[in-house]
Amino acid sequence: MDLGLSGKAALVTGATKGIGRSIAETFLAEGASVAICARDEEGVAAAVEELSSLGTVCGSPVDAGDLGTLEAWVAASAETLGGIDVYVHNTSAKPQRSLDDWINNFNVDLRALVGGVEAAQEHLTEGGGTLISIGTTATAEHFATGAGSYSALKAAVTNWTLGQAQVLGPKGIRCNVVQPGPIFVEGGDWNMIKDHMEEFFSATQAAHPRGELGVAQDVANAVVFLASDAANHINGANLTVDGGFTKRVNY
Repeated sequence: MDLGLSGKAALVTGATKGIGRSIAETFLAEGASVAICARDEEGVAAAVEELSSLGTVCGSPVDAGDLGTLEAWVAASAETLGGIDVYVHNTSAKPQRSLDDWINNFNVDLRALVGGVEAAQEHLTEGGGTLISIGTTATAEHFATGAGSYSALKAAVTNWTLGQAQVLGPKGIRCNVVQPGPIFVEGGDWNMIKDHMEEFFSATQAAHPRGELGVAQDVANAVVFLASDAANHINGANLTVDGGFTKRVNY
């Protein structure tokens, strides 16, 4: 299937590794040009160098919690790539235990989303673009230790993004969420759980209908599909990518 992404420009936040990296790679494989950002300057430089073999890519070190820096990255990326057709909000802070520290999740998960989309909106409107936020099944079903700063702010990200389908839809911008379940990434959280919480990891894997966790490419495939012409009539959807791990019924 021709996804119609050749020549499109995609911005992906938090894209030097894990799910974000796979999303960037998949956009490039489909012929889109890509701008990435992450906090680690050396990590961004290395990722840009490695990804450049796949297509046109640029990147900058950005702390998504610093809205001014994020907005500057959006503007610079639009100038370098000649516009913005896709904005993928993938950045997220680690869960916080102290209520006073929840502000970090607010800044990186929610405030960065709203501010980044506001900065990109004019470009997205011009091209009939799309916004895709990365959510989590932890917003819809209790898991592990239950709700905390991560799942609560991810729930807000999901709510705001899907609400924008009604606000930005008339302007030609489709807004959707991709909601992963447990995803195994080398060096990621589930890798750490496997190494240090073997019983919990094994129980989670055993509870999975497929008997194994998903991988980053599973999420990337969903994101790139939703950004494509093939999903032109999908707006305001929350697409779960968990292999059937969550037990609720989606009507």
